[in-house]
Amino acid sequence: MTQVILRQVKFDKNGLVPAVLQDYKTGDILMLAYMDKEALKRTLRDKQCWYWSRSRHKYWLKGETSGNIQKVKQVCLDCDGDALVIKIEQVGGAACHTGFKSCFYRVLEKGKLKVKGKRVFDPEKVYKK
Repeated sequence: MTQVILRQVKFDKNGLVPAVLQDYKTGDILMLAYMDKEALKRTLRDKQCWYWSRSRHKYWLKGETSGNIQKVKQVCLDCDGDALVIKIEQVGGAACHTGFKSCFYRVLEKGKLKVKGKRVFDPEKVYKK
């Protein structure tokens, strides 16, 4: 089963595919991250989200530091094969490393970015910066 989707994904010139993470119950978009073939394999195998960090050049298991893991419920591939939507159960209440439920917590209103929602956790305490 895993091989079926791996053969269909069209990774970009850097070997990456964007993955949009969506709360499987509410439909809220929680974050966007990138996967290479190995990260996607790990995600399908472990039923938890693994990513390739473009800035740190390494794999990361979502929640390995914060405890806010992502349990995979469904993996969807778009019609072109070059983007994923992964429906997840967000354990711990926050997908964003800034402590918000969603990475998309800023909304453009009247020409200004407004913060919507409240922080679920303090990133200074969780990541001990």
